[in-house]
Amino acid sequence: MSKTAVPYALGAFLLGVLGLISSDFAFQWQPVPDTVPLRSMLASASAVAMAAAAVAAVLPRLAKGGRLLLAIFFGLWAALLHGPRVVAQPSTVAEWLGLAESATMSAGGVALLALSLGGDLRRRLAFSTRIAFGLCLLVFGLSHFVYLSFTAQMVPAWLPWRTGWAAATGAGHVLAGLAFLSNRGLKAAGPAITGMMGSFVVLLHIPRIVAEPTSRMEWTMTSVALTLTGAAFALWRLNVEYQASSDSSANSAPSVSDSLQPR
Repeated sequence: MSKTAVPYALGAFLLGVLGLISSDFAFQWQPVPDTVPLRSMLASASAVAMAAAAVAAVLPRLAKGGRLLLAIFFGLWAALLHGPRVVAQPSTVAEWLGLAESATMSAGGVALLALSLGGDLRRRLAFSTRIAFGLCLLVFGLSHFVYLSFTAQMVPAWLPWRTGWAAATGAGHVLAGLAFLSNRGLKAAGPAITGMMGSFVVLLHIPRIVAEPTSRMEWTMTSVALTLTGAAFALWRLNVEYQASSDSSANSAPSVSDSLQPR
């Protein structure tokens, strides 16, 4: 079993289970119109496919296929469900946030797939997912500031300076986004953003589930937050490992002066 994929796959699996139990799509993360024919059947089929792909993503023999399916699945959320909403309301940050969350979850699946690959394809996937994640992080940070009052309400009540925490985590997203976009400081930014997202799961979402254990919304929010955390972890690991392998290759390559030495 791949431990790197566990947080991501667990979040996706929970989303699938929730969809199967409710025979419905995942609220605002899957804004499928009510007018779609056979909507409940499609929701159930979608949920089964997601849960199955999530299980496959952590099994050695099935990992590549499961990770690819999850990347495609979340990518379709972004392109078909959130993309048109962004086009219709390009000045609404909430629509960009929905697109960024789905895109991050898709990039996480691609990153996990790339970790099992090598050569030029791995290099290209590391680059494209790093840029995509960096842009998404900027959207996450922007949303914290645009919706500062709402974000502050999500901060646990026992923490002081809730508005300050909301602003600080928004700034953390922006700084991490700039690090991924510039490909600088990822050894610090990667674990920092992964840890921050993970803290949202532990400090914010799990207590809300404990308070409302039958709330499908709370379970869905927790599952999405866990999937995002797993995606951040995979994207960090992929890019740091790729940088390390590139540095190792550069250091082991013979210099021009070495090649001119007599043999």
